[in-house]
Amino acid sequence: MNAAIHSLRAASTGPAVRAGAPPALEQQSPKWRVVLAAPYYGTDEIEAVADVLRDGWVSIGPRVEAFETLCAQRLGVDTAVAVSSGTAALHLAALALGLGVGDEVIVPATTFVATAAAFAICGATPVFADGDPGSPFPSPERIESLITKRTAAIVTVHYAGFDAGVATLRAIADRAGIALIEDAAHAPFAQTSNGSLGTIGDIGCYSFFATKNVSVGEGGLVVCRDSQIARRVRSLRAHCMTTSSWDHHNGRPSHYDVTGVGLNYRPTEIAAAIGLAQVGRFGADLAARRAIAAQYVDALGNQDFDSRVETLTPNWDARGVHHIFPVLLKSQTERDDAQTRLRQAGIQSSVHYRPVHRFRHYRETYGELHLPNAEDFGARQLTLPLHAQMSSLDAAFVVESLIQER
Repeated sequence: MNAAIHSLRAASTGPAVRAGAPPALEQQSPKWRVVLAAPYYGTDEIEAVADVLRDGWVSIGPRVEAFETLCAQRLGVDTAVAVSSGTAALHLAALALGLGVGDEVIVPATTFVATAAAFAICGATPVFADGDPGSPFPSPERIESLITKRTAAIVTVHYAGFDAGVATLRAIADRAGIALIEDAAHAPFAQTSNGSLGTIGDIGCYSFFATKNVSVGEGGLVVCRDSQIARRVRSLRAHCMTTSSWDHHNGRPSHYDVTGVGLNYRPTEIAAAIGLAQVGRFGADLAARRAIAAQYVDALGNQDFDSRVETLTPNWDARGVHHIFPVLLKSQTERDDAQTRLRQAGIQSSVHYRPVHRFRHYRETYGELHLPNAEDFGARQLTLPLHAQMSSLDAAFVVESLIQER
């Protein structure tokens, strides 16, 4: 066995599940020896949820407000609007900006489908930007070349929790007089020299889905540079009603008006209670993620097989938050073989992402489009397990299983 794997094994500090955690991951997911993602819910989260249930009010209320305040403080913005999912955040961004039929919105081809769907469902046309070779990120020059008279917005995706070059895109959007929307679903509280990711564009959208760095099951957040747009988002998330059910619960006037056509994208008190606890442990969880990512980079970068497995994260800003750990194999066949080996070893993996423009709906609606770099990336990319409950022994086992000879 290679010395680097030996060193990873020797560095193991104990079981994958920290003290005080719920039952072992193997008991929760008996199929997997190492799971792809595993949020930690401990005593703080359990007690917070129990408090909500004891109080008897589970819809939007004071805990949601407290969660919004805490997130705004951590992000360095004046206000934040909690919503029911990251997709809801993107949809509200589109609605608040008035995007619709006749508008074009530039989005990366390498992203989760929600990045495009949130704008397509409003009638806008997603214009897919190819990434650079071996990268999920389109270059600023490529994005700028796609701007037309119909372009209303650019959407940038902070893939894996790393800066997608948002400062340069901010300048491009400003020159073109169009909006810049940050899909920061992978990047809560990630820092750059220009501020937190998600706060540099006109609107930032976050996700707190079950696999995310801050996990509440389902949830999201919207931040806006313009206070009027923020108020619009807040109104749209609750049917554009002038008073809330929390107001009624507390004896305030039950009469209300409806000032527009809105939706129910409200979060729950349960989600907010979990979120408050999750944000409180974010720093410790991030340190654990960074440690595992560093072990992966060291092990994969010092093997004879480094020509077969390419790590991407060393090329990205160290201030990223490591939502996922992506690697590239030499071909789709090698990627598929590697994923099979991992599965047979009881290791869960995934692909982030198959390019959106190749899905049937987008081909049939917007026409066949060939974006070679995004297609190559989607064919060769593999996501390895990465979460705060992993041990260095887990990381060594993943590496060992990944590079086994066929």
